[in-house]
Amino acid sequence: MISSAGILLYRKTSATGTAGLEVWIGHMGGPFWARKDEHAWSVPKGEYLSGEEPLAAAKREFAEEMGTPAPAADYLLLGSFRQSSKKTIIVFAAESGFAPEQINSNTFSLEWPPGSGKVREYPEIDDAGWFPVAVARTKLVKGQVQVLDALLRVLEPKS
Repeated sequence: MISSAGILLYRKTSATGTAGLEVWIGHMGGPFWARKDEHAWSVPKGEYLSGEEPLAAAKREFAEEMGTPAPAADYLLLGSFRQSSKKTIIVFAAESGFAPEQINSNTFSLEWPPGSGKVREYPEIDDAGWFPVAVARTKLVKGQVQVLDALLRVLEPKS
């Protein structure tokens, strides 16, 4: 089974409740996602090798996809989530005021259009930003919406 590790940063704004909670997500790069917005965003993440520490891998992948190191923060394990692609993603969350000057993602090679013989480089992430949780629900790929639910459960005030 293929496993990935990712980081979901969050911040609290002046609004109350979940309306005051924003998450940092990235728009997937490449021609397939170029004209899509709904369900075309992802938690910054990537695959890790057996024996590799998932949080270390998540930080490495975050830095590769954002072009900026993951912020120094207290990371908490949100959980392991099965994706529709049958991959599993382990997600860590942290509160942060992350504000990079630019996104400078690593790239991947892809023949585009298919069968054309033209291989081009595309960024893994071509945009990223802060979004209220309600907006992030429509932007994230469907298999990652459950990550938002886990974050909300963790941040709920305990009674």
